[in-house]
Amino acid sequence: MGGTGRMDSQDEKRPGEEGFGGFRMTLPENCVEYMLFVIEDGVPESRRLQNLEAVRKAAMKTAGDLTKDYIWQRDSFALETKMEKGQAYLHGITDYGDNVEDEWLIVYLLRELSKNFSNLWIRVFDSDGEFLLIEAAKVLPKWLSPEMDTNRVWIHDGKLFIIPLSSDTALSKSISLAEALQIIKSEPQSLIHSTFIEAEAFYRLEKYPSQINDSLHYSLVTVPRKLAYILHARPKAIAPATEAFYLRDPLALKPLFSSTPSNLIFPPTDLVTISVLFTKVLYAQLKSQHFDPPPPAWKPLLQAAGVSSYSTENDGPMPKKLARLDMGMKITSGFEMLCKDAHKSKNRITREVALLLDDLEEDGGADALPTDEEIRRWKDVDREDDDSWMDIDFADFEKELSSGGGTKSRSKDGFGDATAQADLQKIVSRFEAFLNDEQAGIDGAQLDDMDEDNDEDDDVEDDDSEDDEDREVSFDEEQFARMMREMMGLPSTPQNTKVKESTAQHKVIKQTKATEEDEDEEEQKEIQDLMLQFEKELKGAGALSLDPPEPSSSKATDNKLLTDKDNNGKGKDKDKAEVDDEEDEDDDQVVDIDYNLAKNLLESFKSQAGMAGPTGNLLSLMGMQLPRDEDDEDQDDE
Repeated sequence: MGGTGRMDSQDEKRPGEEGFGGFRMTLPENCVEYMLFVIEDGVPESRRLQNLEAVRKAAMKTAGDLTKDYIWQRDSFALETKMEKGQAYLHGITDYGDNVEDEWLIVYLLRELSKNFSNLWIRVFDSDGEFLLIEAAKVLPKWLSPEMDTNRVWIHDGKLFIIPLSSDTALSKSISLAEALQIIKSEPQSLIHSTFIEAEAFYRLEKYPSQINDSLHYSLVTVPRKLAYILHARPKAIAPATEAFYLRDPLALKPLFSSTPSNLIFPPTDLVTISVLFTKVLYAQLKSQHFDPPPPAWKPLLQAAGVSSYSTENDGPMPKKLARLDMGMKITSGFEMLCKDAHKSKNRITREVALLLDDLEEDGGADALPTDEEIRRWKDVDREDDDSWMDIDFADFEKELSSGGGTKSRSKDGFGDATAQADLQKIVSRFEAFLNDEQAGIDGAQLDDMDEDNDEDDDVEDDDSEDDEDREVSFDEEQFARMMREMMGLPSTPQNTKVKESTAQHKVIKQTKATEEDEDEEEQKEIQDLMLQFEKELKGAGALSLDPPEPSSSKATDNKLLTDKDNNGKGKDKDKAEVDDEEDEDDDQVVDIDYNLAKNLLESFKSQAGMAGPTGNLLSLMGMQLPRDEDDEDQDDE
């Protein structure tokens, strides 16, 4: 899907073919690539380069103003001028790591930039390809498929444009970047601008620019004074330090566990409590990580803080003190691993941290560190934001899932913020629409003609017949809910006409597949009688029972023999018991329930342990909610 912005043809040359210049480079995972073109006719190359430089400066100024306090997960937004095959353009690649908000922030920056330059055309994509079209997949035209959408999506004047199919057979499928630019230059009026596609593609941009500040989080942590100085001078260094801790391995941890406190860059002495700025993703990565065992230098401090915190009866500042010390230990350990080879790092902020440490040593080491009085004058030094956004109330979560997108069911204290609720409702509504798609077949989502390969096949007629057969089968939600309720022993809902039609249609298809066209009615009857006879014999032998009969012991056999000997005058009672057993068997045959399936459903729900899972999700969509297995929990407690 994704690829680098090379301006060669879309068809890649193979080794040995004329013009083969090596394999095409693919875009790494979790990276977004963007290309900016200034399209002008009759403009000299020197003037075009000047215009590109003006666009680059404006882009960096806009990014600097909007992201002054923002912390990028890995790479920041950057542009450089490139020249390829006589075409000059601006190019950039950003690795956003685990924070996908970085990617959408870049899309927002590019869209705002395109509003200020009338001749600017922008293409942005990632390792998944045209991810803007993925967001708008529900409203895309059928001819626009992932196999041929490369280089067709462009941002211009704050709007989204799509290059349509051409009448020329050479341009009816995939197009290269050079061909796309030529279409924009020669036929700009032919481009498609759909407000529906644009609204879906830019849906995540509605929360910007306020999302930039909303994604930040302040927290109080206890760290060495030396590290507090580094964080105050370079607050954005928290990102590479967090990643160093989050992606740690035994080799990186070796200096922490083998060195004495005096050999550490940031020994846990002279500790101070300051407020550190994170993004919510960085804070969650640190908060959710368990660092056990802690480094030897930190272990006595954590043990002392833990004893003092649990010795207090009230929920005062002592538990918070332990949490701040634990977070400070994680941050300090991350900086220890980060600064071991900081001078050789490719990250600019990491190299700046190394230079700050060198300057600190030259200025006198500990004597050059800020005093407590100076630290108290720092901006937001005591700020601590509420981190309840990390806590998930599963009752609110279930409520949001079952609300069906209505605004009346949303409460002020609902699950997450308004943005999270809107995203959740959108996911649920799309999933329900996917399940209720009448055009979907038994193989899943129905593919458009463009999604299929164009290779010629000898079995074209067989494929067509199978496609026609698949179109006859569709998902019926009411029929599925009724079957699930019957299998679980719940009262089934009244059947409507649609359910009856679907059931009859399913029986016709099943009968068609099970019998040959040339079989007459007598042969069918013989086969059915034979199957019923087999089933009766298997049931009599207990082969179809859910639970196999327990093997009888020798003691039970002896008891049976004694009972038979002493049962001379009780023939009537014996006959009556046999009649009762036969009635029970008849009752079991009347209740036609697949016990194996019901058992598997209940065991699958139980294995979820209260968490989300396939069985719970399916039952929730049908309006059924199973209670928790309290009996097992009580037995475990006992």
